[in-house]
Amino acid sequence: MDRKRVVVGMSGGVDSSVAAYLLKNQGYDVIGVTMQIWQDEEEVIQEENGGCCGLSAVEDARRVAAEIGIPYYVMNFKKEFQKYVIDYFTDEYVGGRTPNPCIACNRYVKWESLLKRSMDIGADYIATGHYARIERLASGRYALRTSITGKKDQTYALYNLTQEQLARTLMPVGNYEKEEIRRIAQEAKLPVAHKPDSQDICFVPDGDYASFIEKERQTTFPEGNFVTRDGTIIGKHKGIIHYTVGQRKGLGLAMGYPVFVLEIRPETNEVVIGSHEESLTRYVRANDLNFMAVEDLAEPKRVWAKIRYNHKGAWCQVTKTGEDEILCTFEEPQRAVTPGQAVVLYEDGYVLGGGTIIGGQ
Repeated sequence: MDRKRVVVGMSGGVDSSVAAYLLKNQGYDVIGVTMQIWQDEEEVIQEENGGCCGLSAVEDARRVAAEIGIPYYVMNFKKEFQKYVIDYFTDEYVGGRTPNPCIACNRYVKWESLLKRSMDIGADYIATGHYARIERLASGRYALRTSITGKKDQTYALYNLTQEQLARTLMPVGNYEKEEIRRIAQEAKLPVAHKPDSQDICFVPDGDYASFIEKERQTTFPEGNFVTRDGTIIGKHKGIIHYTVGQRKGLGLAMGYPVFVLEIRPETNEVVIGSHEESLTRYVRANDLNFMAVEDLAEPKRVWAKIRYNHKGAWCQVTKTGEDEILCTFEEPQRAVTPGQAVVLYEDGYVLGGGTIIGGQ
């Protein structure tokens, strides 16, 4: 019987390196691939960033592939990354929303584009080093199941994958704790066994989103007014791209009590400010839905939901309110419901589905 061929997306980090190692040991015909998506920066930035997309990632992944004994290639996806990630990222900030570029990158670049190219070279599957598990349910549908290690679980950023993508994907790392992955890497003598995990958004290594957006759009964004909900002007902001709903730090407002960004209004160039109490809501509306464990939401359901990557999650009732819209009514008020972020729904440890937040009440 022919061995199944799998293309492993290798970021140069320990997780994807161990994914390739495990799959080879399981008998797959493994090919390592690093996706070149934005790497034009200087060597010093690449080394400091050390993230999933820097050019140093290519060197690390190549060394790992040589150690494991698998073929290795670099594939250029810069055009796709520009369209689906960078353009989307800047458009969202300019529109007063807070994007999640990792979700867009996962769906449209790491999966859609890499999967197509991998199938073109005769692969049966693609694989990644994500902390998540893929299972086929009794209904025949594929769904993500949370990983063994809760604190590392990455299902939130993967909720938007399609049935076809899930059917063609392997995620061997989801069955392990992070400490086990590092131990496997060390025992296998992989050169990245002690490499630190990447943080932040890979194409903005210094974390200065506003400067990146101005450079990308070749324009500056004017100052405007900080206002309260009733329209009272309480100060000047630096430009709407500097802010995100829920933000508390860096506002430069002395109100005598903690204040938060409640809303961003690009049409009037205003940033709405309010108290902690005003930042709370029990309601989250979302669209651009993707259902995973179920084909659709036939009736209201009590589910566990996360409204951002590092949100611990909370119980809510989810109801379909339109062809492509849901309303989540949380049992306890939630802070910083942020348009542009995702709400991801879980049932019995599986991803039920999710969507893009369009607002609170």
